[in-house]
Amino acid sequence: MKRVLILGGGFAGVEVAIYLRKQGIETTLISDRDYFYIYPTSIWIPTGDATMSDVSIPLEQLAKKHGFNLIVDAVTSFEAKDKRVTLASGRVIDDFDYIVLAIGQDKIKLKGMENSLSICGKPEEAVELHKRLEELVKRGSGKIAMGFGGNPKDTSAVRGGPAFEVLFNVHNFLKKRKLRDKFELTFFAPMEKPGQKMGDKALIMMDKMFKMTNIKKKVGSKIVEFEKDGIRFEDGTKLESDLTMFISAGKGHHILEKSGLPISEAGFVITNEYNEIDGFDGIYAIGDSASLMGPKWRAKQGHVAEVMARNVAYNIFQKMQNINSKHSYLDHINILCVMDTGDGAAFVYRSDSSAKMIPMPIIGHWMKKGWGWYCRNSKLGKIPRIPGM
Repeated sequence: MKRVLILGGGFAGVEVAIYLRKQGIETTLISDRDYFYIYPTSIWIPTGDATMSDVSIPLEQLAKKHGFNLIVDAVTSFEAKDKRVTLASGRVIDDFDYIVLAIGQDKIKLKGMENSLSICGKPEEAVELHKRLEELVKRGSGKIAMGFGGNPKDTSAVRGGPAFEVLFNVHNFLKKRKLRDKFELTFFAPMEKPGQKMGDKALIMMDKMFKMTNIKKKVGSKIVEFEKDGIRFEDGTKLESDLTMFISAGKGHHILEKSGLPISEAGFVITNEYNEIDGFDGIYAIGDSASLMGPKWRAKQGHVAEVMARNVAYNIFQKMQNINSKHSYLDHINILCVMDTGDGAAFVYRSDSSAKMIPMPIIGHWMKKGWGWYCRNSKLGKIPRIPGM
């Protein structure tokens, strides 16, 4: 039986490993972390409503449950032509028939970005956000700025939802501490209409939510530099901040940019709708590593990454059986999320035919909490998977 090597232990990598093993295929996963991190529920770490252990699953547990091999090591190079992977330990791997690239993406670096923290960066940054927020609470007042950046070369690599979620959760966190009136909260982004890919109705609703929660906005001007006490913009203004959270847009992973694979202008691996790469038989790119096809409003999300993963597991199995049958991810391109606010949520959906944002007071928050419980326990095989989730 031919073997499959997966690079990356995130949503895409873990999902393809699970589904390859369901087909009985020998599978090895390489990750630079020894745990699977549930990013969508890490939004509660800054406010102390979750810990890192709450939103992490040891990869060893997943490997044991599903039967895939695990190597915890960092990939330092990938030579696509020879299907050769070099690891930080010095180990060289070049004896796999199929390779699935799920190594994620890098972040666009802006000047002074070390003066900010991200909820979508290293997991340790979420913990540091919690520490810094508690320090401000002890002080009794402060200015907090949270936002996200763009990538004009690939708008699908922009993650704005978590910025809104953390901001609204911090608002409610401060309300519970009876300190909201002592803090200035500001949302910032360089584009004129941040969040527009959710649809025009969603933009109107977001503006209403900002006004209701007394959250200020600074949008429409390019970010020049992050400083210890704020953010400078191209229009000459400075947004003062004691605590800055910023989600930088994604760009291609540096390992894959040097792999010899076809790369988009933004650095992502160019694939077809089956996640195959022209001219590189047996190599697939999924999740954040791949250049996402689809409409202008498309967005890289975890559920799309998992669709790609399940499809690739199916496509590889069919190819091993010499059966000409493939699954495409294009029919699954949509924006789908429950955007948590701490005391409720909003259901967001966008497709070619529909764009909606539906408020879900109270129950929406517990729905997202429930999804986090479902994600952990279904991945560990403790409860059945719901089709399509």
